[in-house]
Amino acid sequence: MNPSPPITTSERIGQRSSSARALQKGQQTKQLIVDAALGLAEQIGLEGLSIGALAEVTRMSKSGVFAHFGSREELQISVIREYYQRFANEVFYPAMDAPRGLPRVRALFANWMKRVAIEIQSGCIFISGAVEFDDRPGPVRDALASSVQTWLSAFHRAVVQAKQEGQLVPDADEAQVAFEIHGLILALHYEARFLKSPGAIARANTGFENILLRYGKAHRSGLSRP
Repeated sequence: MNPSPPITTSERIGQRSSSARALQKGQQTKQLIVDAALGLAEQIGLEGLSIGALAEVTRMSKSGVFAHFGSREELQISVIREYYQRFANEVFYPAMDAPRGLPRVRALFANWMKRVAIEIQSGCIFISGAVEFDDRPGPVRDALASSVQTWLSAFHRAVVQAKQEGQLVPDADEAQVAFEIHGLILALHYEARFLKSPGAIARANTGFENILLRYGKAHRSGLSRP
């Protein structure tokens, strides 16, 4: 039996190039599926996602969609990760250009409000997911909670830095400040999306300014004047 001829360098390069193209195509297809899944989840929630529904939306076979994720659970987790990344890109990273302290807190809140203004129409995965998975332990709930906790920790850190910069009163409870601001966002979603209350965005902005007035060092100093 004649031995197979050795593979030439050009053939090896061709094989690697072909593998790289196949990998890139696979990644692009998976991203398209995740984009479609995110759009679907914003309308019907994470629990409403299914391989079958996604196959119909993307006009792919169920086996084709399944091959990229392996399970409905992994699909849901991929959607959560994609949502969090977009949230971070729109809300967190742009605010890092603002100086430490209240300017950064203001930038974070302003970006958050811009995001909410869109989500009043499209829905928020963080909020709808919390309702769906609050009492359902498992990897999907863990991924969702981890994303929310990461964001809230970053916001809390910005408030802590504002106090370190001397822009909040010395006895300000940083966790309480962050909690109250987060509460404004949750109330805004409920008022604007569910109750359709007019002026809800303006009230949230007013609430934010009231929180800064209450905890701001300049305001407290003004109150101590004769």
